[in-house]
Amino acid sequence: MDQRIFENRVEVIRYQVLREMARHAWEGHDAFTAFNEISNVVAKKGEPPMSCCIYKDRAIIAERMRIGLGEFHGSKDTIQVVSIACDECPKSGHMITDICRGCVAHNCKEACPRNAIGIDERGYAHIDKERCIECGRCAVACKYNAIINMRRPCERVCPTGAICMDEEGSAVIDQDKCIVCGACVYECPFGAVNDISGIMKVVDAIKNKTEDDKIFAIVAPAVAVQFPGTSVGQVFSAIKALGFDGVYEVAMGADETALTEAEELKEKGFLTSSCCPAFVEYVNVEFPELKDHVSSTLSPMALTGRAIKEKYPDSQIYFIGPCIAKKYECKTDRAEQYIDKVLTFLELMALLDSKDIDIASMEPRDLQDGSAYGRGFAKSGGVTRAITQAIKELGYEDFDFRPVVANGVNECRAALMRAKAGKLNGNFIEGMICEGGCIKGNGTIVKKKNTDLHIDDYMSSSKKQTLKG
Repeated sequence: MDQRIFENRVEVIRYQVLREMARHAWEGHDAFTAFNEISNVVAKKGEPPMSCCIYKDRAIIAERMRIGLGEFHGSKDTIQVVSIACDECPKSGHMITDICRGCVAHNCKEACPRNAIGIDERGYAHIDKERCIECGRCAVACKYNAIINMRRPCERVCPTGAICMDEEGSAVIDQDKCIVCGACVYECPFGAVNDISGIMKVVDAIKNKTEDDKIFAIVAPAVAVQFPGTSVGQVFSAIKALGFDGVYEVAMGADETALTEAEELKEKGFLTSSCCPAFVEYVNVEFPELKDHVSSTLSPMALTGRAIKEKYPDSQIYFIGPCIAKKYECKTDRAEQYIDKVLTFLELMALLDSKDIDIASMEPRDLQDGSAYGRGFAKSGGVTRAITQAIKELGYEDFDFRPVVANGVNECRAALMRAKAGKLNGNFIEGMICEGGCIKGNGTIVKKKNTDLHIDDYMSSSKKQTLKG
């Protein structure tokens, strides 16, 4: 494993815990029986601790292992907080920094409507948090920009305000507001917020399968940008070498999604896309009045799973992709009958390395399940391009297709607000919560700035240049 492909140290630690758990599981050892061995790999004696001491480090590792087992304190919510790791961030709110010069004017004090600004004997300002209402007028008034609004990273990036703090200062997720986008998982610099893992379920399924069992992996198009220095075909071969009976491209389901969604759009006149589960949940949570306009077409993941289940009814199907929200989708009524578990690319890397499978040494496996358009679902604008092609192939050229591509949560919010107000200049919203699309999803492992490099090549390498062909 080349650690340089990971975004940061937190991802490396998460990967190491899952890899070691899987390694011991392949060998028939219970994960917690092997706790000391796993801890010795992740938090080595003699190295600087990640927290205050090695004992706390290992307590955190134990909690990460619970998440790796697929549950956390009995909860089955997709994203969980390891509270013992969540104690380093200061309380959110306005604070006066060391930049304060103890000026004569004290504009901050004059601007405060609740008299929450006090001045000490040296002339420096401080905030009485019991009186402060976090209006921010003091920050605006300060001529030195000495007052900042400190927000915890997880709170700051949550698009629905689903994260708050408990009395002990640990993050708490309101699952009714959470859209499972995974932004908090990606942004937390302590790794205190994690997505529940399905890695041990995959190990168990492969280890215990009989000759009559069929276990398949379906892989999202974003795989093309995840493993630098290797080909997509080599990644497919490596996945097969784990013990799967077959590997399929989710681009196959994306082709069907595009065709079906185009038909639905023509029938209903206005739709929002359904392929991004975080976007669908965002509509449900923040814009419930638009829920009926979300496409009823199944996502590419679900449609790919359905196609395989039709051929192999009793098979198990595991989705591998860049999206934490897919872990939630596979538990919904729309997908649970077609998908057994979801793995992120980080979990895939951990699985491959747990069996010492070297991707670069694999003979490429050329899959041609999906079209260039289906593969293009991986990036922002790809769904729109596919539906444009679908309208053409279905003979709907007279239909006035006016798409609005919403790239990232801010653009999604703006488009949905216009739609809610009846002022949207369009009849189809392609919503992607992750800015840039799936290739920059919060379940990816490479640095997000590099993920545009190979997806176009992957699209053009498809031998299928039409959705129906």
